[in-house]
This record gives sequence, structure tokens and C-alpha cells, in this order.
Amino acid sequence: MLIVLSPAKRLDFDSVPKTDKFSMPDFLEESEYLVGKLKKLSSRQIEKLMGVSADIAHLNEDRFKSWSLPFNEDNARPAVLAFKGDVYLGMQAEKFSKKDLNFAQKHLRILSGLYGLLRPLDLMQAYRLEMGTKFKVTSAKTNLYKFWDTKITLAIQETMEEMGSEDLINLASNEYFKSVKPKILNKNIITPIFKDEKNGEFKVIQFFAKKARGFMASFIIKNQIKNTEELKAFNVEGYSYNPRLSVGNDWVFTRENKN
Repeated sequence: MLIVLSPAKRLDFDSVPKTDKFSMPDFLEESEYLVGKLKKLSSRQIEKLMGVSADIAHLNEDRFKSWSLPFNEDNARPAVLAFKGDVYLGMQAEKFSKKDLNFAQKHLRILSGLYGLLRPLDLMQAYRLEMGTKFKVTSAKTNLYKFWDTKITLAIQETMEEMGSEDLINLASNEYFKSVKPKILNKNIITPIFKDEKNGEFKVIQFFAKKARGFMASFIIKNQIKNTEELKAFNVEGYSYNPRLSVGNDWVFTRENKN
């Protein structure tokens, strides 16, 4: 199986990486092209484009201006250790063993507005560019979905063909998974959905759901799960598979309120 995750806005480029292993992203030429466009934007334009504060806009203006190739261990960081949003706090890749990282490198991919598709150990430089950003790359490509077109999907398809896998585990957000074209991919897509009990009902609570995606990614990696049915045994942090609420390939995992 292959897992796909979203990236995160929050980054860590300060701590010392646990591993000295790394790989290079497959779409650096495309990334360089996008950064070339982004470098032309002022912080005020970035603020308006991304809907962020002036401070965050200034930070990302500086990031784009300092972004440069080639990547190396001094100016870049493995992606799975760079992202620090809720999903990654749940996954805790900084605690992965060498064996875990090797499995993750083969079975995990991170969708990205700037880098397209990242393996866990692919080096990246700091950035912020959400996939849903209405960034007019060219007159014909009016957003990042059109810019990436089928490249992300075909890269995932190629990886899955090499693995001999038919199952894609979608742990990404809707915004990012829209960059994958299911009809072209032609694989079995399973989407785990995490719900917490609130006022007597099971509901998706985004903060908890994001961390749960990380929990599941870690569960798959640490247990080296290759059989999709084994995901139904997921029992981390009180979540368990709920067959009553699951429909088709939307597999629901629920957690009861213990209070």
C-alpha cells in the first residue's frame, strides 16, 4: 500500500535531524519555476495571495528569496522531519527508527503545492504555498491544480506499479487530495475518517482528526503493514474501526468521550 499525507504550515528547521540519509525531490525543476514566480511578489502581494498576516507574509517573502538550488544537508531538511503541524505531531517521525524511516521512504508520500510529491527523506527548503492557493502561474494555468495537472497522479501511479500495490491510503485533506485524479490513477482508494464523540454523536473534529491521521500513518509504518484489511485493527489513542458508520472505502474510526 501507499499512504498520502498533506504537508503542514508549521515547520521545524532548527532541531538537529535524527538521520543523515536524504533523497532529492523528483519535481525540483517545477519547484524552481514556481519559486521564480513567487520571488517577484512583494510581501504585501503575498499577504493578499495567501490571506496571511503581514509578519507571515514577510517571513515567506524571505523564504522565497533565499530558496536556491542545489539542495544539501546545510540548506535543506528531510520533509518528514521539517513539517510540524498536527498530523506530524501525531506521527512523531523524529522518533522513527532506521527501519521505520526505510519503510516510510517506500510507502509514504507527501503532497505539496510547491514540490508536487515528496518522499519522507526528500530534502526541502522552507516554504508556504498551499495547494488551494489561487496563484496564476501562467495565463493558461490559473491555479496549482492546473499547474501540476496529472504529474502528481502519474508519479503516484508509477510508484504503486513498482510496488505491485493496488491500495492507496488517503490520509490527506480534501484540499490536497484534489491534486490526485482517481480516474487516471485507477487504484483502490481507501479514506480513513476519524470521528470523536461530542454531545452523544460522532463528529469529525479537525484538530483531533488531523492528529489521528498522523497516528495511523505511524501505525502503518511502525507495524510495516502491507495488507489493507489490517488497518481495521488500528487502536491508537482510543480510536477503533466502526463498521456501522463505514461506507464502502470510507472507513470510519471512532473514539468515545471518556468524560
